[in-house]
Amino acid sequence: MRDWLVAGAVIEGPGGLLLVENLRRNGSTDWSPPGGVIDPGEAVIDGLTREVQEETGLVVHDWSDAIYDIEVAAPELGWRLRVEAFQALEWSGDLVLDDPDGIVVDACFVAAELCGGHLDGGYPWVGEPLGEWLTQPWPGRRSFGYDVAGSDVATLAVTRR
Repeated sequence: MRDWLVAGAVIEGPGGLLLVENLRRNGSTDWSPPGGVIDPGEAVIDGLTREVQEETGLVVHDWSDAIYDIEVAAPELGWRLRVEAFQALEWSGDLVLDDPDGIVVDACFVAAELCGGHLDGGYPWVGEPLGEWLTQPWPGRRSFGYDVAGSDVATLAVTRR
């Protein structure tokens, strides 16, 4: 089993929430908050700050404690994913797209009521927790869990725990 640790950024700014468009290996795209895989030995906040700056050009100076975490298990695909999401409390800079990984192809601030349109069609473990937080932000931290069944990415069955 491959285990990944990913951090996600909830960044609110002019016009709404910052979302990035990701180009996938198969040529499809989807939208998500900025963030990415945390390197081995890297602190989560350090990795998240690095990923946000690489993907968007923005520099986050202060983060909240985690607002939610997600666990996704996909045994037939041979992976497990853990995500920790943090809210940017203070940030600076202008949006600049220069992702060294070539994954992020667009970024924009989206009004909260329009985020669902961007996130529809993506993975539920991205859209559901973020959508719930946007609808009614909560104090503290919430946990979300998902099980993925199947080995064909086109026909996966995702169940929320």
